[in-house]
Amino acid sequence: MAKAIHSMIRVIDEEKSVAFYREAFGLEVADRLDFTDFTLVYLSNAETAFEVELTVNKGRTEPYDLGDGYGHLAVSVENLEAEHARFEAAGLAPRKIVEFAPDGQLVGKFFFVADPDGYQIEVLERSGRFL
Repeated sequence: MAKAIHSMIRVIDEEKSVAFYREAFGLEVADRLDFTDFTLVYLSNAETAFEVELTVNKGRTEPYDLGDGYGHLAVSVENLEAEHARFEAAGLAPRKIVEFAPDGQLVGKFFFVADPDGYQIEVLERSGRFL
């Protein structure tokens, strides 16, 4: 059986990205591997063993083209309204809270926020399948 362990995204500014993920999601640097041409930064917190891997390609100055294939990373939180208010107060520019209820049945309640490189992160309220 496979075990999901991390998701990798390419970022331009390591410091700015680490600060965003710390402020937004309480992720801290779990490990940092520095190589000649690139650096790998693994971020995690006590909520889960799953990590976000930031890849910083040295010398890269142009933003990455996210294309039309990237979807989003998702995290769950206990109190969505409180987190949304905290994001707003921190200047993280969250989008509005949405209740996704096709056919009148609530599937999930969430908002999206973009990281410094434009990657979309969905913040879901813990309920149903999103515990």
